[in-house]
Amino acid sequence: MSENENYDSNVALPQEEPVTALTKKQLQIVEQIEEKTAGFWMRFWAFVLDIIIVAAIVGIIVNPIFHLFGWSLRETHWYSPMTIVSGVFYYAYFVITTKYWQQTVGKMIFGLKVKGTNGENLDWFTVLFREIIGRFISNKIPIIYLMVAFMPKNHGLNDIIADTKVVQEKLFIKHKKEVVIENPKIDDFDNQNSVSPSI
Repeated sequence: MSENENYDSNVALPQEEPVTALTKKQLQIVEQIEEKTAGFWMRFWAFVLDIIIVAAIVGIIVNPIFHLFGWSLRETHWYSPMTIVSGVFYYAYFVITTKYWQQTVGKMIFGLKVKGTNGENLDWFTVLFREIIGRFISNKIPIIYLMVAFMPKNHGLNDIIADTKVVQEKLFIKHKKEVVIENPKIDDFDNQNSVSPSI
């Protein structure tokens, strides 16, 4: 047996390393246009106007009925008939107007609208979560309303719960965003690394 034929069977032969595909990455700046979200003060004054409207509805409709039946209007306990009926009118007002018009009367006057974060129409499930659960928590802890002033996109607690946003109608902002574009084609690399056969 010649020297060239001697080898150790326990020694592994070097394996070919996998060749990773080369990709090009390009950084591109893209201009995006989106609706401007409503700030704290616009939402605050719209809410104040809605409270006045609800109080007027209760005063026009509920108070005469209570007088007719001789029920007390002065009880302030949470279980009193006046508190329960007023609460029903309060939440029904926000639910119905937001579902059918995407805005309350206060929001209409200030040019605000409630939309889904992806621009989709509001369904009943979203509206109920936003206008009952989110608003109930915010009413119990009023300082939560200040979130609108500090959160990105001016989101309040009810917006976070229901995945919504409040925008200003017919008002848009333009901003620039950096986007990384990956090009998996490696034709240029192949042309540089290829060797043409000699004739």
